[in-house]
Formats: sequence, C-alpha cells, structure tokens
Amino acid sequence: MKSAIFLSLLCLGLSAAAPGSPSVPLPSGPMTLEQALEHALTHNVTLRKGRQDLEEAQGLSIQQRAARLPRLGATGSYQQLDEGRIERVQFAASQPATPFMNNQSWNANLVVTQPIFAGGKYQSMARSSKLTRESALASYQALVANTLLEVRVAYTDVLLAVEQIGVQEASKKLLERELENARRSLEAGTVPKFNVLRAEVELANALPPLIRARNQERIARNTLAVLLGCDIPADTGVDIPLRTADSLKADPFEISVGSALNAAWIRRPEIKVAQTSSRLRHEEVLQTRADLMPSLSGTAGYGVQNRNFIRDLDQTLDGWVVGVQANWLLFDFGSTRAKVDMARAREEKARLEVEDVRRRIELEVRTAFSLFAESKEVLVSQTRVIEQAEEAVRLVGARAEAGSSTQLEVLSAQTALKLSRTQYSQALRDYTVAKAKLERAMGEGVRLVVESAGK
Repeated sequence: MKSAIFLSLLCLGLSAAAPGSPSVPLPSGPMTLEQALEHALTHNVTLRKGRQDLEEAQGLSIQQRAARLPRLGATGSYQQLDEGRIERVQFAASQPATPFMNNQSWNANLVVTQPIFAGGKYQSMARSSKLTRESALASYQALVANTLLEVRVAYTDVLLAVEQIGVQEASKKLLERELENARRSLEAGTVPKFNVLRAEVELANALPPLIRARNQERIARNTLAVLLGCDIPADTGVDIPLRTADSLKADPFEISVGSALNAAWIRRPEIKVAQTSSRLRHEEVLQTRADLMPSLSGTAGYGVQNRNFIRDLDQTLDGWVVGVQANWLLFDFGSTRAKVDMARAREEKARLEVEDVRRRIELEVRTAFSLFAESKEVLVSQTRVIEQAEEAVRLVGARAEAGSSTQLEVLSAQTALKLSRTQYSQALRDYTVAKAKLERAMGEGVRLVVESAGK
C-alpha cells in the first residue's frame, strides 16, 4: 500500500511540476474549501517541490537496494604501438628477428560481479532502502498537512474579510439612515443642527474601517491565490477574480484531550519520521561496523581479444573467467572504530529526538485543544450578544420615531451592534481556525493525504 502511494505521488509530481509546464490560472467560478484543498494538492509550489524530494528519496532508495545485487559490466580497449617499442629476438643468424607482441591489440570483456559477504552490510542497506522510502513519504505527508492547514486559514481569512465588509457596510447604511432622519428632523425644526453634524461625523468615521476591510479582503485573496499555486496575470488589477463559495460557520466538533492525544500518536507523520530516522541511524551503525569485517565478492565473465603474435586482427582468442576477491582492512589507526562511535552517537541522538517529538506533539495538541475550547466559549457568548444588540437597535429606533429617544442613544446602540457583529465574525473565524489547528495537531490532515494519493 505504501509503495503504491509512493509511486502515485511521484507520478503526480512529474506531471504537475514538469519543466516548461503552463501557468496555473485562477479558478473561473466560486471555489469551496474542499475544492481549494484539492487545487492546492496539485498546484501548490511547496508541495510540488516536496514531490521532487520524494523522487530524490526514491533514487537513494534504489541505490541502497541495488548494493547487494549483481552488476554487469562491459570493457574494451584498442592499442597501437610504434614498431620501435616492440622487442625482437633473433634465434638464429640465418633467421629474421621475431617480435614478441603485436603492434596492434584489442580486447572486449563482459563481467558479472556479485557481492557475497560484507559483514551484513548489504542486508542492512536493503533495510535502509525501505526505511528511506517510509521516511520520505512521512515527511511529505507532514508537508501536505501543514500546507493544507495554511490553505484552510487563508480561505477562512477571506471569508472573515467578506464578513467584515458586510458588517462595515451595514453600519454605514444605518448611519446614512440616521443622517437622513436628522436632516428631516432639522427641516421640521424638531432637532438642532448639531444632530446633523454629529451624524455626518459618525458617517465619515465609518468609512476608514470599510476601506481597511476591503483592503484586507484583497490581501487575503492574493495570499490564498499564492497558496493555491495560481499565477496572477500582470495586467490584473488589485481585485483579483478569485471567488469563494462558502461562508463563515461554526461546525460542531466534540472531542476530549485524551482522544485527541491518542489520535495524534497514531496519525502524526512527524512521529513516523523520527522513528524511521532512529532506525536508519541504527542501520548506519551496522553498516559502519561491517567495515571491520572482511568482504568477499565473486566475478564471472567472458572475453575476446586478438592474438599476440599474428598481425591479422581478425585472428582472436576467447574464453571465460571466474574468480573471487576478498578484502579485509586490518589496521587503519582507529579510523573505522571512530566512525562506528560517531554512528552510535547519531543513533542515540535520533532516539532522543523521538522522545522530544512526542513531547512537542503533546504540547501542540494540548495547546490547540485549549485554544479551541477558548474560541468555542467566546463564540457562544458572542452569539447571545449580537442578538441583544440587534434588539437594542430595533427598540431605540422605535423610541426615536416616537420622540422618546435621543440621537446619542441611537448612535450608541448602532455602535454597539457594529462592535458585536465585528466580534462575532472574528469569533467565527477564530473558532474555525482553532478547529483546523486542532485537527492538524491530531493528524487529521494526514488521513486526507493518503486518501487523495490513492485516488
């Protein structure tokens, strides 16, 4: 299963990140959060670079696995000597001198080499090959989970900006209506001009927050576009055509701290990366220690060459050859022993890293759970407050029409409603982000990675 996922991710990386690939345009229609996540899985630049790391790890894994397999090699050579370098011997005075070699020579050989024994080094490298693939896949899963969390937060920030614009525009409309009422009352002679001036000032003060909210929306959409891996045309204005289809909402989510921690122990790829790294360091110790042992390899081959004492190059000799080769480093002033000690130190460091990763993940889960609980409590409190603020605006408006409420009371109620709506939308955003971070701390994003990779 893991190998299939590994290969599918490699294929996805080759197709999505090939040199000269066309630019990624902005989505044409409104995009839901799930569509944004799927888009990021394919086009996000960080993930595309991560898939290249997977391909590199696959190459390293193949090298480690191939160390103990037979190797087939071919060699060949051609040589021509000056006649003056060829020694000649005259056996009798009446006979010409005889050369002891040909001035031209060539040979071709085909040789198979098979490692036989190396103190367990090759078996360890085969295990390292599997561990390298597992570590690369787990690292990529962690990268995807982090990237998806960034997309979730960026998408939620866009929704928050949209909500804040709505809040500011609704407040602006209320103030415009209050200004109209003040002007009509001034014409009727029931209020002084001060009421009109005050309403104009309040309306003017409502414009900067609206302008800032619109700018925050532009920034949030640009941030989301970058995380989605989209290319924004240079001629596009400040308002990019990236639309969202969802709205801020509080999806119910109930879980205990213990359940969250248990999920994290099972799903978090960072634990798998640390554990695999520790096992790789152990294999490194075995491989380094194997250099203290003798190594043995066998060879078998077939060769052909021209004859030495006949000038005709078509006259050849051919045959097979078999043999074994043994090597044993007996003394190197403690260099290999020092390498073994270094490998053992790295192994112990990796083992301690596993413990440290577990503690940091536990802290992350507990912190995320605490922030989620806080955001949920704030959201519940703000839900009640906004209902009360809306009712207060309705009552004070009715009293103002009856002439029993002052302008100050009306403006105060409208300001309180604006503040309540702003805090409520912020509370919705904080709840959504806290929930996403808690799910990430529990390893929920990793499950999405596996499912998406298997499709």
